[in-house]
Amino acid sequence: MGYIHGYSEREIQRLVEQSTILEDLVHSGTCYAPGELILETGCGVGAQTAILRRRNPGCDFVSMDFSRDSLAAASGYVGGGSFLQADLKSPPFRDESFHHIFICFLLEHIANPVQALAGLSRLLKPGGTVTLIEGDHHACVWYPRSQASAAVWNAMIRAQQDLGHDPLIGRGLHSLLTSAGFEVELSEPRTIYADAGHPELLEGMVNKIIVPMTMTAKEKAIAAGYVGPEEWESGMADLEQSGRPPEGAFFYSWFKAVGRKRG
Repeated sequence: MGYIHGYSEREIQRLVEQSTILEDLVHSGTCYAPGELILETGCGVGAQTAILRRRNPGCDFVSMDFSRDSLAAASGYVGGGSFLQADLKSPPFRDESFHHIFICFLLEHIANPVQALAGLSRLLKPGGTVTLIEGDHHACVWYPRSQASAAVWNAMIRAQQDLGHDPLIGRGLHSLLTSAGFEVELSEPRTIYADAGHPELLEGMVNKIIVPMTMTAKEKAIAAGYVGPEEWESGMADLEQSGRPPEGAFFYSWFKAVGRKRG
């Protein structure tokens, strides 16, 4: 039913910059053994793919996505490798093909994540793992915080929910894994806070990740009547200001979970 953030060149840039800023947050603790075969679902433009492969030398990866354009961008960005266009609902692999599955920033954009995880489980060897990284847009705090900046952020959330997707999904990863039949080995927040003491991180968090991400929902949010054009412009200006010292401060919490297939 659509990807709320779209497939523009600016969105590709945002995803790549985001992956660099959040590398340690996303990938710390994820280590695969040489010779293992890993499936990355929802690889998008390859922003996480490049890091995943660099940090796990000696492993074999298959990266899958529904979008042909994203896969073309991913192959160019990563520099080759195994990329496959496929539907998450019916991945074209034999049962028990993979040692591990890696899923980052995907489940919030699909309608039935439990069903998707349960379907992916059959692709794992017994004892294999699935790693999930997702956000929770309600676990987001910034300063200065105005009524208008809160309005545009909440409008983006509502526009994504209108697609049948869940931008608050991070808080539910433990439940998703257990509902899909996995044994949960890890479920924890991965937080970032930045203020004038870390100006580069502050600028990156707000004006390389959050602001361009919010902008992608502009047309849908205004068309739905969640915010008016003037309030949108005012709110975006206020949101940008939270990324600038000396007053600006920003906090966000992602969540990471690991489930193991029984057997």
